[in-house]
Amino acid sequence: MSRVMDMRALPPLQRWLVLLAVAALLIALPFAVDAFLGRTWVRIIDVALLFIMLALGLNIVVGFAGLLDLGYIAFFAVGAYSYALLASPQFEVHGPFLLLLPLGALVAAVFGILLGAPTLRLRGDYLAIVTLGFGEIIRIFLNNLNRPINITNGPQGITLIDPLQVGGIALSKTYTLGSLTIAPVHSYYFVFLACALASIFISLRLEDSRIGRAWIAIREDELAASAMGINTRNIKLLAFAMGATFGGVSGGLFASFQGFISPESFTLLDSIMVLCMVVLGGMGNVGGVVLGAILLTALPEALRYVGPLQQAWFGQIHIDPSDLRMLLFGSALVLMMLFRPAGLWPSTTRRRELAVEDDVVAKEQANAAG
Repeated sequence: MSRVMDMRALPPLQRWLVLLAVAALLIALPFAVDAFLGRTWVRIIDVALLFIMLALGLNIVVGFAGLLDLGYIAFFAVGAYSYALLASPQFEVHGPFLLLLPLGALVAAVFGILLGAPTLRLRGDYLAIVTLGFGEIIRIFLNNLNRPINITNGPQGITLIDPLQVGGIALSKTYTLGSLTIAPVHSYYFVFLACALASIFISLRLEDSRIGRAWIAIREDELAASAMGINTRNIKLLAFAMGATFGGVSGGLFASFQGFISPESFTLLDSIMVLCMVVLGGMGNVGGVVLGAILLTALPEALRYVGPLQQAWFGQIHIDPSDLRMLLFGSALVLMMLFRPAGLWPSTTRRRELAVEDDVVAKEQANAAG
């Protein structure tokens, strides 16, 4: 994987100084953003951390194993509803989050296996269509499981979901330490940051493991991987299960953070957005996926200021801000795919593959011209 700096190449003292500087920056980040940009942007950072976990989970399926999944948001929904049903007045159950988060991850992993088992022989467009249908089936089920027995409360969603509590401290409350005010968005930031860092660490370890190399072998040539003794069936099921686990954990955190969920929170557009994060950042590269998740979470929110800018520059709004925001966002994605097809921060393997493809195309064009 391409890295900006190899920490292992630094002397031990410099390595610790860099780590301490990064830790201090991450700890101060929500308070600095709150002071200069407002609390809304701290909430956007919280959402970005959730999308980092989601994108890393999808990267296991798409980036490592090469299995195109267009219904990944279904695992996010499974994790969110698993937490919400057992931590809300819906069933009058209020379980501890340390139990509910692993439970949601386990349920999502089971659903990942249920999706992967019938699709083992599918690849490419066919797999994409099946996973797309799976995501829509989950959403429709959640939307209709309110009769004859009310389980999910249907389209009205589940409200009054319990917030996270750490050592008896509810993260939904505001606390004061001297002159420092710690709002709920600040408290959730540190929990989400810990989970995102754990997800990054797990992804890096998986990439360098035998399982990660087996996934990459399947992505490159499944027939050759099978001939070399890799159990492609179990390895592909494991990819679906591991990716779904990341989605289940982030879904549970999302439910506790929002306090309300409904089926409309888990649409096909959300799946496409997470896939764009993986592709834009750089498939198969953990650092690139993190970068893509941050950019695609922050960029649409930053483009909301286009409306006030029109008012300030022209005295009136000529184009509806929401339409212009999505137009600029879509144009940015198109330009990225034209000029950086491997992503902003591609993996070394992906960059090499594209270079070989470009050489082949150039030779074919030269032969045709000659």
